[in-house]
Amino acid sequence: MNSVRRGYAYWAQLALTLAVCAFMTVPVALSVLAGLTNNIFVGLESGLTTRWVQEVWGLYRNTIFLSLGIALACLACTLVLGVPAAYYMALRRSRVTRLIEELLMLPVAIPGLATALGLILLYGGLPWLRTSWVFILIGHALFTLPFMVRSVLAIMSAIDIRTLEDAAASLGATRMQRFFTVVLPNCRQGILAGALMVVTLSVGEFNLTWMLHTPTTQTLPVGLADSYASMRLEIGSAYTIVFFLMIIPLLVVMQMVSAMGARAQRHPEQDTPVPFAGTVTTSLNPPVGLDSAPQSQPQPQTEAPRHA
Repeated sequence: MNSVRRGYAYWAQLALTLAVCAFMTVPVALSVLAGLTNNIFVGLESGLTTRWVQEVWGLYRNTIFLSLGIALACLACTLVLGVPAAYYMALRRSRVTRLIEELLMLPVAIPGLATALGLILLYGGLPWLRTSWVFILIGHALFTLPFMVRSVLAIMSAIDIRTLEDAAASLGATRMQRFFTVVLPNCRQGILAGALMVVTLSVGEFNLTWMLHTPTTQTLPVGLADSYASMRLEIGSAYTIVFFLMIIPLLVVMQMVSAMGARAQRHPEQDTPVPFAGTVTTSLNPPVGLDSAPQSQPQPQTEAPRHA
C-alpha cells in the first residue's frame, strides 16, 4: 500500500512539474514559431522562412551589441562596487550595516520608472550624459547592485569569513592579500551567482531603460517593444528569436563556469600534486607577508671524553 501511495505521489508531482513547464514554455515556443512563419494569421500552412530574422538583424543589430556592452559594463561595475561592499558588511555586522543592506534593496522595491525619473531629475541637466549609453549603465548598475551584494554576502556569512580573516592575519597577511587570496577564492560561487543575475537582468531590463534611452541608445528590450508596436508581429516574434540566440549561450557558459567552480571547491585535493610514493617531503613556508631568513640547524653536541 505504501508503494502504491508513493507511486501516486510521484505521478502527481511529475504531472504538476510538466504543467508548470508547459505553462512557461508554450507561449515562448509559439512566439518563436510565429517568427519563422510567412504569415502568423495563416499559420504553418503559409510556410516557414527566416526572412523576418534577417530583417530584424538588419534593422536592430546595433541594439543587440549595445545591450551586450551595457550588460558587461554593468557586471564590471557591480563587481567593483558590490564585492567590497559585501566584504565590509560581512566583517562588521551591526545596525548600520543592516540598514545599508536594506537601503540597497530600495531600487528593487520601487518601480523602475520611479528610479529612472529620479535619475533624469538628478543628471538630466548634463547633455553629454543624457544622450550617452553611460546614463543607461548608471540605471542598470543601480538596479542590479543589490543582487550582487546579496549573493556575495550570503556566501560570506555561510563560510564565516571573519574566522578566515583572523587566521590569515595571524600568518602575517595584509588586508589586500587576505582579500585577494582568501576572501575571493572562497566566495567565487556567490560571485558567479551574482554575475549570472546581473547579466540577465541588465540584458532584459525594460522599464528603467525605456525612460532613460534616446533614439541613438536603444537597447534590445526597447527595440523589441518598438518592433511589436510599429511593425508586423512576425518581426517582433523574430526579434524574440534573436534575443534567445543571444542570451541562452551566455547563460549556458556562465552555468558551466559555475559548475566547474563548484566541482573544484568540492574536490580541492585533485588540484594539488601528490608526492612520489616512498619519499618524504617537508615544506616549511613562511607566513604570507613576513620575510623569512634561512635558519641554521643546530649541530649535535658531542660529550667530551672523561679521563680516569
